[in-house]
Amino acid sequence: MKKVFAILAILGVVAFGTTSTVLAQEPETTQEAAAAPSVAPQAPEQLESGSPVVEDEVVGLHKTMKIKFIEGNAGFMSLLALLLIFGLALCIERIIYLSLASVNTKKLLAGISTALDKGDVEGAKEICRNTRGPVASIMYQGLTRIDEGPEVVEKTVVSYGGVQMGLLERNVTWISLFISISPMLAFMGTVVGMIMAFDKIQEVGDISPTVVAGGIKLALITTVFGLIIAMILQTFFNFILTKIEALTSEMEDCSISLLDIVVKYQLKK
Repeated sequence: MKKVFAILAILGVVAFGTTSTVLAQEPETTQEAAAAPSVAPQAPEQLESGSPVVEDEVVGLHKTMKIKFIEGNAGFMSLLALLLIFGLALCIERIIYLSLASVNTKKLLAGISTALDKGDVEGAKEICRNTRGPVASIMYQGLTRIDEGPEVVEKTVVSYGGVQMGLLERNVTWISLFISISPMLAFMGTVVGMIMAFDKIQEVGDISPTVVAGGIKLALITTVFGLIIAMILQTFFNFILTKIEALTSEMEDCSISLLDIVVKYQLKK
């Protein structure tokens, strides 16, 4: 859990720092313009033509992406933004849930083993009830059938383990769907942009860069943003799958250890 909040805090600091850099550049530019002379020396070509001197503006990455997002088609870009928002919301929810589901399994098993060595089944159940996570829930279900023998305990653990796996993988399919839809929607925007470019050529009757620039620009912008969204969600998705695999391994290992503890308890009886 601490790692999750640390990552979110770092991302927030990076985003704030980028925004502050862009905002800090504007006053400096204004002060420099006020201190500079009103008439700047011009090149001979500029003096002859009478064209003004245009200085290059330094634009940050955040501002550039915002400008390009606005320049894209409103329909496609809005859908891509919704996919990113909902996808990130589901990813953060899964990461928090899986982080809270992780517990110290060695300490849990040691507590259960100590309680059963004393013959205190209710004490072992109480330890499981006071511990969060799927591992403790599975062990509690197994302990409720401890008097029926190790075989019944094993079947109970396996059955309830399937239920806990379903809870761990909840909403993961939606994240995978958003990852698949984002590039598809981006490529659809590409096709629509190319169609717009060809329609403009047919309307004007001339193949010039100015005529086709709007459609091609739309096609490229939607493609870039769709691929960026897919890469962001895919990174979170792989992290979530890694957490699920780790929890699954813990559940299997603890189930085997619980059966060993139950067998020892039955032999002592």
